[in-house]
Amino acid sequence: MIINRTKMLCVLPVLALMGCTSAELVENWKNPDIVLFDANKVLIVGMTNNDGARTDFENKLKKEFDDRGVEAMRSLDVFDVHFTDAKRTDKELDAFEESLLEKDFDAILLTKIVGSESRQSFKKTINQLYKGGGGFKDDYQRNQDIYYNDDYYENYPIYHAETSLYCICAGKERSLIWRGSIDIVDPRNIEKTIDDYVKLVVLAMEEQDLIFRKDRDDEGTDL
Repeated sequence: MIINRTKMLCVLPVLALMGCTSAELVENWKNPDIVLFDANKVLIVGMTNNDGARTDFENKLKKEFDDRGVEAMRSLDVFDVHFTDAKRTDKELDAFEESLLEKDFDAILLTKIVGSESRQSFKKTINQLYKGGGGFKDDYQRNQDIYYNDDYYENYPIYHAETSLYCICAGKERSLIWRGSIDIVDPRNIEKTIDDYVKLVVLAMEEQDLIFRKDRDDEGTDL
């Protein structure tokens, strides 16, 4: 369920979890027309050609949804076995979104590593997506080389990642609800990096009243 109300667009300064962490939220955008966003069934998509990291990430994020009583499924369980092997057309992605609606999904949480220039282009990308009504299909199509192009990234000491929440609710525009730009610093310990990233995404969504609700009596961490 979406509750609409006019709200100022916010792009927040550098924010991070308290303590030592390998992930930092550097920019944070929420659709100005959204105050609260609740979802009944969420598709979790981790775009990476590293199968082990994808599995670990989607498993851990799904557990956060499970622990909060929100139904979620991994892309590993939803995508056809050959879905990520090659580029998908507008028509194929439209059909995929329709199939999600038929299975009662109403949101997609998409995470991808986008290289070294994402921080510079973050505001431009947000403006394009918001003004142009871009949704999951546009984002996925623009970045799907991640799955099968081994030259997509170089070995950067800092990786720039983005997590985006899309509404695919029936009868509503399939639009961007929230996007966070996150720096991953020297990710040599993959397991710890994934743990830090998942915790940061959950905290950011709680603060924005997106699917998760923060315990307002808990003053231990704050954005």
